[in-house]
Amino acid sequence: MEGKNPKVIENSEGARTTPSVVAFNQKGELLVGTPAKRQAVTNPTNTVFGTKRLIGRRFEDPQTKKEMGMVPFKIVKAPNGDAWVEANGQQYSPSQIGAFILTKMKETAEAYLGKGVSKAVITVPAYFNDAQRQATKDAGRIAGLDVERIINEPTAAALSYGMNNKEGLIAVFDLGGGTFDISILEISNGVFEVKATNGDTFLGGEDFDNALLDFLVSEFKKTEGIDLSKDRLALQRLREAAEKAKIELSSTSQTEINLPFITADASGAKHLNITLTRSKFESLVNHLIERTKAPCKNCLKDAGISTNDVDEVLLVGGMTRVPKVQEVVSGIFGKSPSKGVNPDEAVAMGAAIQGGILRGDVKELLLLDVTPLSLGIETLGGIFTRLINRNTTIPTKKSQVCLWCILFAFFP
Repeated sequence: MEGKNPKVIENSEGARTTPSVVAFNQKGELLVGTPAKRQAVTNPTNTVFGTKRLIGRRFEDPQTKKEMGMVPFKIVKAPNGDAWVEANGQQYSPSQIGAFILTKMKETAEAYLGKGVSKAVITVPAYFNDAQRQATKDAGRIAGLDVERIINEPTAAALSYGMNNKEGLIAVFDLGGGTFDISILEISNGVFEVKATNGDTFLGGEDFDNALLDFLVSEFKKTEGIDLSKDRLALQRLREAAEKAKIELSSTSQTEINLPFITADASGAKHLNITLTRSKFESLVNHLIERTKAPCKNCLKDAGISTNDVDEVLLVGGMTRVPKVQEVVSGIFGKSPSKGVNPDEAVAMGAAIQGGILRGDVKELLLLDVTPLSLGIETLGGIFTRLINRNTTIPTKKSQVCLWCILFAFFP
């Protein structure tokens, strides 16, 4: 914060955003962000990304198994049964990978401010459960940070939007690289009250990339008879080309995917050259976009409102730049979404504002968030007894006398 205004700081590469990518090169050196992403094509097995989907998850979780088939690096079972990753011959927890990224953020802030930074506000997907939130706190602790507050990403975006005295009932549609969240908030007289939240912690840009990746592998196999899915280096080139094409198709109607020398056989080198139209891309990812509808409808239902009550819809996350996503959002809420915030920076700016609130620099704002999942205990006979319902404003407390209370758990 500069005074009462949030500011996004450029990193050492001069960029305002940092890819959540960590790699170890042939010398064993740690690379974070853009440098790690640049060398992924030649070093796919030691380049780790998307660990936000693994943080706080068990190795036997069905979502972990799904992720194992989507990434070039190894996902392994930790001694405690959690899902970890392997790179450079060593195993790392998702919290440790997150700590590498947070350390870079810490160093970026310290270089700009000219002094040490020890405290942080970290944002997480609204639909993260308690284990995922605790693992995120662990990442901050490993990075040498005292995590003052964990706040939900859509809520942070709303803080950024509503700081300039804007009021009303706001829907925040947050589709990022790995997760999807939808939250309904009421902004009134500086009070940001979350009415309801919903989402999918396994839906995001990576899924769009993989859908396009599968299409490219299939098309190449049809024309050349070669299955590129077994070639890690070729797959990484295809993955980068898929991401680039996805981005380009947000502003153009078609794009060329041209990858010379993608592989070779007895007859010589093989090249991949495909013209991809926006309509074809939309058909490949339509099933993913459709998955955003149910959480939105459930969120509206939990908030006890209709689409007519929503004053504005905010788009957050890079995937909301996809025209088809914007079209679906308009269809769900019956109004065109607002372009009032930067999809890439709104969450970070909201976190800065929350930090300003905690420091006392920002006094006129109050945030009232909710618990996204129900909290309960397992009682005698394996029965789940719900104590606190989802979408209850926090902080809150509830007590109940029981004979056998075994453990705390989050349930949807």
